[in-house]
Amino acid sequence: MKLKRKKILELIEEGENFNCEFKRKFSSPDKIAREMIAFANSGGGFMLFGVDDNKDIVGVESEKGEVELINDTALNYCEPAIEYSIDYMPIEGKEVVIVEIPESKNKPHRIQDYLNEFDINKAVVTIRVNDKSMQASKEMMRIMRAAAGGLVLKKYSIGETEKRVFAFLEKHERISVKQLSGLINISERRASRTLVKMVRANLLAIHTKDNGEEFFTGIQNS
Repeated sequence: MKLKRKKILELIEEGENFNCEFKRKFSSPDKIAREMIAFANSGGGFMLFGVDDNKDIVGVESEKGEVELINDTALNYCEPAIEYSIDYMPIEGKEVVIVEIPESKNKPHRIQDYLNEFDINKAVVTIRVNDKSMQASKEMMRIMRAAAGGLVLKKYSIGETEKRVFAFLEKHERISVKQLSGLINISERRASRTLVKMVRANLLAIHTKDNGEEFFTGIQNS
């Protein structure tokens, strides 16, 4: 990767957003791993080390030291390991380290837990929501796993539950797992699986709010 100076300056000017995160310095492997995982699990993005949240250029103390920490985090604190590329750029006489993380084809990535298999009840999986990284819901994890495994629901029969979902959406535009559970008196677990299957069948879209809560809409309202 060799990014043009103009691109980096534009990223800084735009501020933190869905595809960009600023860090004064490398804080801890766990915190940086959560950010890297969120980008890989979402649409990809950039992490700029040596830039404050308010866009001030502070620079990094040791370019080499920062890169070693980033390398170790991507390889040993993320499961599977995160793909990324690193660039450096002097800005205002200070060194900024730029990490570019592409959207992964091997989702969901999680914090290294040394388990042989993915455990949806224990895995720490982060995603990007606006300018923040937050824990993914079980619904989002199931959708990512199905997509990565190529498990597309080509033939999906519409039953009474699905018809109730569509009828609810016609009046309210969005529905949550809890709402579906209460609407037809089924467990939240079953409601969750129904909505996940409808997303996989391309009948619904899933959205995450700033507080981490999720809701579902019809594709035309996504």
